[in-house]
Amino acid sequence: MMRRLPGNPKRRMRDKPNSEAERVALERLASHVAYGGNPSHKRDPGDFNLSPPSQPREGKTLCDGAGIKSHQVATELLRTGIQRGLVSVQERNGWPQYIWAVYNNDIPVEAILENSGTGTYHGYPLQNDDPYRALVLQRWKSS
Repeated sequence: MMRRLPGNPKRRMRDKPNSEAERVALERLASHVAYGGNPSHKRDPGDFNLSPPSQPREGKTLCDGAGIKSHQVATELLRTGIQRGLVSVQERNGWPQYIWAVYNNDIPVEAILENSGTGTYHGYPLQNDDPYRALVLQRWKSS
C-alpha cells in the first residue's frame, strides 16, 4: 500500500487571536463555513451525501478511523477549530487553507479548503507521524 506523506510542510498556523476584532472575524467565518466531505477519505459514507457515496483511495487517511461519521460533527469541528483560532496563515478568497481541531479530546484532525467560493472543506485525521499532530493538540488544550 502506498503510504501518504505526513502533511504539507509549508502549512503554518496563525498565532492565537489577540484582539476582540480577531475573535469577531473568526466567529463570522465560523458561522459561514461548510463541510463537504470527500469520498476518497470515507469507507462508510455516513450521512455525508457524497457522490459517489464512498470511494476510499490507497494512501488516503480515512475519517472512519477517527469515528467521525456525522456531517453535523464534522461541521461542528470546523466551526470550533476556527473559533479557537486553529487556522492557517495561508488563505484563499478570505478562507484559511487549513483548519485544525481535535475530536474526542485526543484525535487531531485537519480540514483543507476545497471550494474558496463557498468556504467548503473536507477533512481527515492527522497521521501519527505528522509533526503537526503535537502542535494541534497543544494549541487545542491552550485555547
